[in-house]
Amino acid sequence: MEIVDKYILSMIITAPFLGATLVIFTPSYYSNIIKLITATTAFTTLILSIYVCVYYDSTVGGFQFISEYNWLENIGISLSLGVDGIAVLMLLLTGIIITTAVGLSWKINKDTKDYFILLLLLVAGVYGVFVSIDLFFLFFFYELAVLPMYLLIGIWGSNTTFKTFIRTKEYGAMKLVLYLVGGSILVWIGIMSIYTYSEMGTFNIMTLQDAEFSHGFQQVVFPLIVIGFGVLAGLWPFHTWSPDGHVAAPTAVSMLHAGVLMKLGSFGIIRVGMTLLPEGAIDWMPVLLILATINVLYGACSAMAQRDLKYVIGYSSVSHMGYVLMGLATLKPLGISGAVLQMFSHGIMTALFFGVVGIIYERTHTRDITILEGLSKRMGLAASFFTVAGLASLGLPGLSSFIAELLIFIGAFQTNLIIGILGIIGAAITAAYILRLIGKVFFGPINKQWDDIKDANRLEGLTTGVLVSFLLIIGLVPFPFLKLIDSTIKALLKGMAI
Repeated sequence: MEIVDKYILSMIITAPFLGATLVIFTPSYYSNIIKLITATTAFTTLILSIYVCVYYDSTVGGFQFISEYNWLENIGISLSLGVDGIAVLMLLLTGIIITTAVGLSWKINKDTKDYFILLLLLVAGVYGVFVSIDLFFLFFFYELAVLPMYLLIGIWGSNTTFKTFIRTKEYGAMKLVLYLVGGSILVWIGIMSIYTYSEMGTFNIMTLQDAEFSHGFQQVVFPLIVIGFGVLAGLWPFHTWSPDGHVAAPTAVSMLHAGVLMKLGSFGIIRVGMTLLPEGAIDWMPVLLILATINVLYGACSAMAQRDLKYVIGYSSVSHMGYVLMGLATLKPLGISGAVLQMFSHGIMTALFFGVVGIIYERTHTRDITILEGLSKRMGLAASFFTVAGLASLGLPGLSSFIAELLIFIGAFQTNLIIGILGIIGAAITAAYILRLIGKVFFGPINKQWDDIKDANRLEGLTTGVLVSFLLIIGLVPFPFLKLIDSTIKALLKGMAI
């Protein structure tokens, strides 16, 4: 067991690279073998993630499963791996999303080999960010997770037609990359500033926690970290790339984009900003709290105004990520716990949303809400799963978002009464547009042109059903998940002297 524990994180980030290598050497005409290799790789990482989740000792807390591989010792760069309670939960989320995303990619026939290579590289980067405790490699994996998105969207994505113009997939891909690379520049400036100013000659986060950064330094650098990572988290007003990217992306990429990639942003704020720059966090969190509240309200109102199913979910994601940032900005134990649980819950929920929308689009070749009517009469399973995701989105008790949002609201009311009230108003707006959307698209009289469409097949039903089960598990039994992150949050706030 000790040997497994020592190398388990290395195996998690190595598996996608290994899978991609096998795909590279598999002839393109063996498309089913390529898909099987990818599915086996994804499922393997899920099993390894479950192992880490089960054997992480939440009573001890802190970083566990630590391993280190020296690279450039003279400048303090090493591949240092380790996970705390928050990272463990994110590993599990990533394993679930990539496995179900591959299942829903089974019908990809265009340049299949290239598609799955890029998908595996993307997920390798995601895993790398969550397990890296070296700032250099955290940034390296962060970039690796972002850059494949351009090709995945630009080649396998779809155009969106409006009344007066067409928004192309190339536009969505380029806008996404430009925004995220811009944010990455700020993150890299912040990381290099931390490395240089610490004078400790290391990028290791555990070591840098002992560095004494001046109050003035933290006031300057913390906003760079928050904005840089906040761009990927959909922070207003740097969020506009996200809905366009969602809409243009193929189904699996939308699932990974909303389900996992956006979590890298909020995770980076916790891992780098709040951990290493606690005084800067205390000073700037009131500003983040205001921006996060705008996220919640703006995203919800924008979602209500959309007619494209993917745009509704895209702006809904902006709104729900606002709740994550709001919880972090409260600097309260319950608020941060709710934020981390919301990261997990939102990841599962949006992956389910986009998975079902992909199934609908494949049958109808449209996402126009004004045309889609009464689909539950022909697509009962898809309608049921979309409804579960919608009810989770509006915070129905018994589903995952209820517990997460409840904790966030308690933290918000403990911090600022007005912010708490505005957060609840945002939830009410969410309920309005979700219920209206479900009623319009799935219930009522069916449009005659959908008389011959078919419901989700067995593979689609299985993959989306897995996501539904996790929404129920978290909603009904949240305590194991909260226990995982509790000790980490206590240590984080203790380091901030709160």
